[in-house]
Amino acid sequence: MDFIKFDAEKCSLCGVCVEKCPFGALSMGEKGITVGDTCRMCGLCVRQCPEKAIKFEQKANAVDKSQWKDFLVFVEQEYGDIHPVAYELIGEAKKLAAKVGYCVNCVIIGGKGTEENAKKLLPYGVNQVFVYEHPGFEGFRADCYADAAADCIAAVKPSSVLIGATALGRSLAPRLATRFHTGLTADCTSLDIKPNTDMIQIRPAFGGNIMAQISIAKSRPQFATVRYRVMDRAKREDHPTGKIVRCSVTDDMARSRIEILSSKLIDKGKSLEEEDIIVVAGRGARDERGVKLCRELAEALGGQLAFTRPMVENGFGDTAHQIGLSGRTVRPRLIITCGVSGAIQFTSCMNGSECIVAVNTDPDAQIFQVAHYCLVEDLYELVPRLTERIKKHKEEESNAVSI
Repeated sequence: MDFIKFDAEKCSLCGVCVEKCPFGALSMGEKGITVGDTCRMCGLCVRQCPEKAIKFEQKANAVDKSQWKDFLVFVEQEYGDIHPVAYELIGEAKKLAAKVGYCVNCVIIGGKGTEENAKKLLPYGVNQVFVYEHPGFEGFRADCYADAAADCIAAVKPSSVLIGATALGRSLAPRLATRFHTGLTADCTSLDIKPNTDMIQIRPAFGGNIMAQISIAKSRPQFATVRYRVMDRAKREDHPTGKIVRCSVTDDMARSRIEILSSKLIDKGKSLEEEDIIVVAGRGARDERGVKLCRELAEALGGQLAFTRPMVENGFGDTAHQIGLSGRTVRPRLIITCGVSGAIQFTSCMNGSECIVAVNTDPDAQIFQVAHYCLVEDLYELVPRLTERIKKHKEEESNAVSI
């Protein structure tokens, strides 16, 4: 670490800082005190030094990029299994890695069963999966998970680290970026990489009015979080050659300052991101009747009803069913937007859908620029007819099967 500075003239090599460091980051070297990668810049050594020979300078310096190689994907576990966003991150990492001759590695942290889950990753062409399994990692606690992930990053020295933009990932990623004094781009919608290994991290900015291209030119590793259902899932390989690397976990690493008093597993319904068919109610569905028509269409199709941000703000829906930068990103097989204008804050989070059908009375609506089928109609007239036709078709199919 270049952020802890020692004044050689003042330092008496008493070793107090080495003894007091709670993370074992300081050691006595041939030329004085050395600082390891486990340093968290907590400043305790600065306060404990009797000679006042230590100072903390929070200034990022350039690193030798050649010492930081490959991609590292953080694999989240949910309900005892791997979160699907991990497979999307692996798929994207493999695309980028192929451009610069890198490998793709994974790190997975958790309690009992973590190593078994790690084996599920090998068929997707990853090089190594670093496993941190310990009873203390049962249930996510940000402090000890950050300790384990930082331990892996310090040892492996990846050029880039990809983390899912889930509730867990959004808690973990900034902690890691802070520890390594490097950059983090949150909620990326696209990634690319330069020949010099600088990753181009693309995400909407200024309220979604522009697509910013962000790169971390001097420091490493490069951190990015990516939303679920934004990237393509990795494909299985016929002859995988990856291996599991079980990493040692100290009691200190797995010890958390957070105590879980009790926990309860809630029933998990099908999330909006996992839905194959979605009907969206926009501002054109201006009242309860309009929302009801959209809901009936969604139910007839066997899908879910979603909303734009203005509809949620007006009390018609909740953020769990909101599509947009401040809501969810979706990639269903079919999405029907009803009365949605098509601002970039919305379209950037659904334009990867296989089939987009847009209903709007305005022939110049922005949503028509991304839609596959554009219907210039009043949703109050079209949606009921469409719902009735779908119900009739299902009834005919049911009768044909029973006969």
